[in-house]
Amino acid sequence: MLTREEIINVATLARIGVSEKDVENYQHDLSAILDYFKKLDELDVADVEPIGHITGMQNRFRNDSNDDFGKLGKEEIMKNAPETKDGFIKVKSVL
Repeated sequence: MLTREEIINVATLARIGVSEKDVENYQHDLSAILDYFKKLDELDVADVEPIGHITGMQNRFRNDSNDDFGKLGKEEIMKNAPETKDGFIKVKSVL
């Protein structure tokens, strides 16, 4: 069973306040949860293939490439910007 100090330490790490009554309840409840995990450790999973995702889906990545619009394309893009400076789009400072 978890000690009172362990419960208070977990509550501090989680940044939650606990009353004395809560400490006793959490001692019982969290100890029961951890005991269940000990039961799971007893299972034989030697023949079970580990999986990374239950759906079997994999990430699909796109090529990281840039498109050159040429000078004419850049000029058209810059026409849409409300303000430009030295060939760049000028934006308000963020910080």
